[in-house]
Amino acid sequence: MYQAEFGPEGACVRWTETAGEGPARVYVHGLGSSSPVYFAHIAARPELAGRRSLFVDLPGHGISDRPVDFGYSLEEHADALAAALDAAGVRGAELIGHSMGGAVAMVLAHRRPELVARLLLAEANLDPNPAVTSGSSGIAAYSEEEFLRDGYARTLERVGPLWRATMRLAAPVALHRSAVHLVRATRPTMRQMLLRTRIPRRYLQGELSGELRGRRELVAAGVEVETVPGARHNVMFDNPEAFAAAVRGEAVPAASAVPAG
Repeated sequence: MYQAEFGPEGACVRWTETAGEGPARVYVHGLGSSSPVYFAHIAARPELAGRRSLFVDLPGHGISDRPVDFGYSLEEHADALAAALDAAGVRGAELIGHSMGGAVAMVLAHRRPELVARLLLAEANLDPNPAVTSGSSGIAAYSEEEFLRDGYARTLERVGPLWRATMRLAAPVALHRSAVHLVRATRPTMRQMLLRTRIPRRYLQGELSGELRGRRELVAAGVEVETVPGARHNVMFDNPEAFAAAVRGEAVPAASAVPAG
């Protein structure tokens, strides 16, 4: 396990990694998640072997510290991720970001372009004010006081067992503040950052999640947008073969290749 200081004095962002050659692959989890849990099974696949891979837990999540005197904005998460990459000696990385992790990856590419050579985004947040669900918008609907009092417990009851397993490892204050900033989005927005950047970038949308809003505009700007067969929001679990192919830069397999069950 490795660590680097960020934000409040003494607070550390932590990650695990595997050794390898070539540009590092940096995996960044979503809200209430953890990178080793969501991505280790992908990086361990034989077709992805041999590359250095970092599994970073963002502040307030997983094995990273959870200071109360921290804002947990997307910009602050990106700065903490930058601190990890600086400490690890990483430049020109391939960032693989899921959901909130994809939003953080876009902000990092915007703020520290020398750190990022390629973006792979899986159902990343692009816009402010998403529809109210049990995710970021549902969490942000509480005030911080309400969430800390009983909203966190109610949220754990509502989400499924997979998300609950890692959400209960996140600090409630970090979860709420991160969700609020996801709903507010950034300026420029994450979508605008994605449209403007010129590095190779790919966006994965689960087939069962519905059509991606603004798909044509993204494609016109040079973003590779692909629909992953048989997948919902957690693309890496629902269709790991397709996700691994995307990490390698290959075409997403057709629907007939979706694993049974």
